[in-house]
Amino acid sequence: MPRLILDGTSSGVKSRRLIFEMEGQPKYSCNSAAETLEWIQAIVDFLQSYRFFFDTHVVNFFKDRLWETVDKDWLDCLRNEPVEHLLQIPSGFVKDYWPASLKKFILTSRSLAFSREQVKMELISHDICVTPLNTVLAQGMNPKKKHEVEVLAAVVSSIARKVAAHVVVDVGAGQGYLAQVLSFQYQLAVVAIDASYHHGIVTNARAERIKKYYAAKIRKSGSGKGNLNILKTVTCRVLSSSMLRNLSNFSCQKGVVKEPKMDEGHDVSELNLPCNVLNADGASFVLAGLHACGDLSVTMLREGFKSTGFTLGKSARDLACQSAERWKGLEEDFVVQNFELHAFRAVFQMVLCRFYPEVLSTNPAIGRQGKALRRQERRRIAGYSMRLLGNGKSDSKLDMDSSHDEFQCKLRMGGERCYDNLYLFEKFCNSGLSHLGLEPVEYIGLQGLWKEFEHFIDLIGPYWSLRAAVGPLLETLVLLDRLLFLQEHCASHEVVMLPIFDPLLSPRNLAIIATKI
Repeated sequence: MPRLILDGTSSGVKSRRLIFEMEGQPKYSCNSAAETLEWIQAIVDFLQSYRFFFDTHVVNFFKDRLWETVDKDWLDCLRNEPVEHLLQIPSGFVKDYWPASLKKFILTSRSLAFSREQVKMELISHDICVTPLNTVLAQGMNPKKKHEVEVLAAVVSSIARKVAAHVVVDVGAGQGYLAQVLSFQYQLAVVAIDASYHHGIVTNARAERIKKYYAAKIRKSGSGKGNLNILKTVTCRVLSSSMLRNLSNFSCQKGVVKEPKMDEGHDVSELNLPCNVLNADGASFVLAGLHACGDLSVTMLREGFKSTGFTLGKSARDLACQSAERWKGLEEDFVVQNFELHAFRAVFQMVLCRFYPEVLSTNPAIGRQGKALRRQERRRIAGYSMRLLGNGKSDSKLDMDSSHDEFQCKLRMGGERCYDNLYLFEKFCNSGLSHLGLEPVEYIGLQGLWKEFEHFIDLIGPYWSLRAAVGPLLETLVLLDRLLFLQEHCASHEVVMLPIFDPLLSPRNLAIIATKI
């Protein structure tokens, strides 16, 4: 199990060393560029043999006969396993009676991935105190966002005060949740940058409401003391590292700090900050981002493991977003339905392949048709059940015939629902074709197509679970790559990567923290 170790150095400053250990496996750490590259190379060497899991997508399961790429003994074993076991595979779950090669694949995948167990805040800094947000600051936040903002704001505040930063630049600020907490709760000077002009308007309006609350609180205290730090917003598209460097070169003239030149077509305004915020060359500042969208994160940290010659396509990057922690806690019914939706989409891909090949070549996306269908069916079944109960009919005597074509299912004792997958598949296909602006072809024969692949449908769950086991490893590779960039190009920086959020609330819980020494 990975563990965080505090080592004393000759200067008396504690450095944080992450050492990766697992019985029978080599130890990996990321305390230097050499160590990080060694870890990256170990992941790359392992993944080379399993590209068939992440170079394609489950939608092509039947089109490319993906089950044939996997060891037959693995699938023969897993197709009979309960769903709860499949869900735990990405978390390193194995059974003694499984094939040895399968157990090795699962355990090695897990052992090479960065641990997501939330680190104790005192291991980052002894003065970090995570303060719960009041109802005014937390307004509009869901539990996940509230947790992330509470923790990250405390970490950023601690770092800002430790390095005597004059300003915090929140890159990709969105609606300004993090920026507003840093500004009002931690009283830091904050610049919130986002490419959306609308986000800037929302951020400013929300900040004004929060300002009124804190101003009233000051007046009520009767002290008459205390100046509120109000965050400043900038609308621009951050496209290059030079853009970010320019943000550190603010010039303070008559209380006005000018923005760097922005892209044409984006709104530009003056950034009004007190002269004492940035009053000297080389003033310290903190650059922060919470789940920065689009290319912002990779703009801030360029990729650095090009020397391995290993590339990740879109399917691999999508797979890297899977959360082992969340999936293992899901209810069985939900997971079974999820596997069924994967089957619907994969057979629908065959519909496109055979009857609409010109559309298939454009990599069509049909959105969440299956989830919407499931919601509709649940509402219909619930409504029909209520009508039956109202008529005094017993579930045990229920026999739905073809006249009830809108409810092609059976209701069993105890409320258990058994969906007619063929009926749902036909509705799924019609919905998908409509979404793509296509007219159904009468001779498609959806029933025959479904029957053609029905025997392999129960392999989708095992295949998905094995594929998902690689997800945390792919994300580890991306994160180590970003860490390596800082280690290779910023020799004068102390750099660590730590899981600061609860992984059940926030699966993307790793923070890269770099401090210029």
